[in-house]
Amino acid sequence: MVGFRRPATAAPSTRWQHTNLECWPDMRQYTKTYGSVRFNQDSIFEPPFTGTLGNGQPVTMFSDWDQSSVNLHFLWMQQYGVDCAALQRFGSHFSDPRVLTSSDNIIAHARSAAETYSRKFYIMYDISGWTNFQTELKSDWTTYMSTHTSSAAYAKQNGKPVVCIWGIGVSGRPGNPTTWIDVINWFQSQGCYVIVGGPGNFATDATNRSAYLQANMLMGWRVGASPTTDFVKNDSTDRNFCNSNGIDYQVDVYPGTSFFNTNTTKKNIIPRQHGDFMWTQYAAARSTSIPSVYISMFDEMNEATGILPCAEDSSMIPTGQYFLTLDYDGTHVSADFYLRLTTDGGKMIKGQIAYTPTHPTPHVLTPPTSLTPHVLSSTSIQVNVSAVTDAPCYNFKRSTTHGGPYTTVASGLPNPTFTDTGLSPGTTYYYVCTTGRINAGESIISREVSGTTNP
Repeated sequence: MVGFRRPATAAPSTRWQHTNLECWPDMRQYTKTYGSVRFNQDSIFEPPFTGTLGNGQPVTMFSDWDQSSVNLHFLWMQQYGVDCAALQRFGSHFSDPRVLTSSDNIIAHARSAAETYSRKFYIMYDISGWTNFQTELKSDWTTYMSTHTSSAAYAKQNGKPVVCIWGIGVSGRPGNPTTWIDVINWFQSQGCYVIVGGPGNFATDATNRSAYLQANMLMGWRVGASPTTDFVKNDSTDRNFCNSNGIDYQVDVYPGTSFFNTNTTKKNIIPRQHGDFMWTQYAAARSTSIPSVYISMFDEMNEATGILPCAEDSSMIPTGQYFLTLDYDGTHVSADFYLRLTTDGGKMIKGQIAYTPTHPTPHVLTPPTSLTPHVLSSTSIQVNVSAVTDAPCYNFKRSTTHGGPYTTVASGLPNPTFTDTGLSPGTTYYYVCTTGRINAGESIISREVSGTTNP
């Protein structure tokens, strides 16, 4: 399960939201992009997305106002085994009708994408800075958001539609046990299964315990925990509290965080350690038999917690500007590495692969080491390649010239074999293979093999 925050949203007012990005997205797979558009941040018009990336390509940005962008995100969820997305809704959305309209439409896009790609989704209310949450949550759910529960893709637990209220008991968030309990009980009276997003180690928070005890599920926020944190101890404490009180438990996992472009205090505050930090949290959850994981976040780029494909190195970020690249700690990883890590983490949590304290996910994918061509006829050749651990798919490329250039003739194949048809008789064809998704972590090409069709 991932949090879906919807960054860099172009609202009907043609202004950009959520633009103090710490990471820069890998834009290679988006079909609709934007450049040269000024955006508004804290009521100040900022420069447009102009200039070039380090590789010379023009700077562009995506928008979740476009269905195609949301479709791509949910396609990634399907491809990398993410089961469900929590669609975040904030109090700030209600201060400007244009922003609220944008939020409504993007949630509708997410519903459509979830239905298309067989993912689940639910509404997650974040009460940060939301002084009127006690009344506005109820009104918003009754008037707008509850309509989405009719979708077959809307997440249900014990037959009830899922709603999360995040920020209960979290420092600096509005409310108190009385107002929180009122909201929790109200949603439950509407037939909802309520997840309460609280602080990490909520089990030791006696002040707000009465509110936690009303939840159907508790999820303690871990963002900000450091590599020295004893995740096994903390997870066990919170899990035991939930078990003792008949409450379901979900653990929070995140890759690392930084927000220098927001507050200019320190770069790379909690390093990702090329996946080691995130895997430590997966391993702790598995060793304590926790069956459900919430990932903070799918697309949070302003705090550098997103797992969606982001810039690998300086060649993929705007020139002359600082953004936290995936190789910042000195190890190069592919743009889709954290999605692949999420795949492996999910498999371990579900018991589909054995527990391991260190992650099995290669930082970059490698090509197959063995390719074998089989001439089938005068018009077809089959190419079989050796399987590659952790490869999400295989891509076959062909040329009629030794050494290329090669044209991709099949991509995204789940199995390491391809039959090429419609060929010319008596012609020699040269093949190479790569692993991984094109424009998202694809490996280098394999060695070349050839086959000559029958006369």
